[in-house]
Amino acid sequence: MRICIDMDEVLADNYPKFLDLYKSVFGRRPEKEEYIGGKIYDLPGANDLRKSLQKPGWFADLPVIDGAVEVVEKLYARHEVFIVSSATEFKHSMLDKMNWLEKHFPFISYKRVVFCGEKSIAYGDYLIDDKPKNLRSFKGEGLLFTAPDNVFLETEFRRFDSWVEVDDFFEGA
Repeated sequence: MRICIDMDEVLADNYPKFLDLYKSVFGRRPEKEEYIGGKIYDLPGANDLRKSLQKPGWFADLPVIDGAVEVVEKLYARHEVFIVSSATEFKHSMLDKMNWLEKHFPFISYKRVVFCGEKSIAYGDYLIDDKPKNLRSFKGEGLLFTAPDNVFLETEFRRFDSWVEVDDFFEGA
């Protein structure tokens, strides 16, 4: 079985770093209620901060989503796992993301990492992603990983709130 896995908001958590940046510019850290269910870049003044994602190093030190390493390693041992990230939108992110993967997921071969601009090119049985738009263009089964911006979305995809739930799902597969 081939399982494709997104990086941002599935393996790596961008929110703490972005919220810290927001605080450094505006003097306060937004409350979760201010951004949950919408794009964090929609916060007042935050769209300009999105340019920071274009800078070298932004993606280099993001925290790992709880449980991701253990579950992905388990899946990797039993299935054909590929990391598929829309990294080309942010040109410096590719090196940052590759280094991040080597640090936190050293068991993943560079041959199983796909950086692209459009995830519809990915082929597999499953895609775990936080963006419904990516799941809609995927030819296999899309699995929605809960992130702050998709919490309230009604979707046609099976939803997973944690890596424990992902592990349970694939336990029977």
